[in-house]
Amino acid sequence: MEDYQLLIDLHKSANRQGPGGDAETEMAIDMSMIDRSAPLKITDIGCGTGASTLLLAQLLKAQITAVDFLPDFLEVLEGRSENMGLSEKISTLCCSMDNLPFGDEEFDVIWSEGAIYNIGFEKGVKDWNRYLKVGGLLVVSEITWITGSRPSELQKYWDEEYPEIDVASSKIRVLEKNGYSPIGYFVLPVHCWLENYYRPMQNSFKDFLNRNGNSEEARAIVEAENREIELYEKYKTYYSYGVYISRKLDSQKP
Repeated sequence: MEDYQLLIDLHKSANRQGPGGDAETEMAIDMSMIDRSAPLKITDIGCGTGASTLLLAQLLKAQITAVDFLPDFLEVLEGRSENMGLSEKISTLCCSMDNLPFGDEEFDVIWSEGAIYNIGFEKGVKDWNRYLKVGGLLVVSEITWITGSRPSELQKYWDEEYPEIDVASSKIRVLEKNGYSPIGYFVLPVHCWLENYYRPMQNSFKDFLNRNGNSEEARAIVEAENREIELYEKYKTYYSYGVYISRKLDSQKP
């Protein structure tokens, strides 16, 4: 449990808890052809401290339910939304993404950046389908191989970390199998990993270790994060997050 609290402490002051970028979130909005002037009901699942939630609230005429299972992250999001004058557009919900209290066909858009891996891509897109209106949009980012083959060291690491990692064509087949029609797909560029996520994290390591008495547990977390960063820097041409945009089909139609 202590390690868990240490991870929260490391990540809660960060703008992002995973790779991503404002320009890329806006690209996904444009690619999905969302009507920015239409009143929409959106849920952002696995929102963290709200980088994507806040941008969606700024760019769209929407009521957004921001979901995360960590109250510390939601508290940061609530503070940020208040400071930006967006509180009336955003409500937070602390719960697990595999036990959501939503009604059938409640949302126009389900958004999830860098979080669906927590329950697995296939389980997520399958389970969440019922919360989406027919014709509604699913926008998720998911760790993805961007080449057909890769070095064994890298394959072994990700097989252990997240066995569902796969190429985009396989992810798109999962969407098609579970009631969605794919609209678009793109790969997050390198700056979404380095400038927007890893470098700010590395810059926070010293303060993080000091706050936590340079404990063995805190040092182990920094070591694990540095290992992940080194692996990405070495092998970034082989994998990234893919952003998948799809529309829910009417299951009643043949």
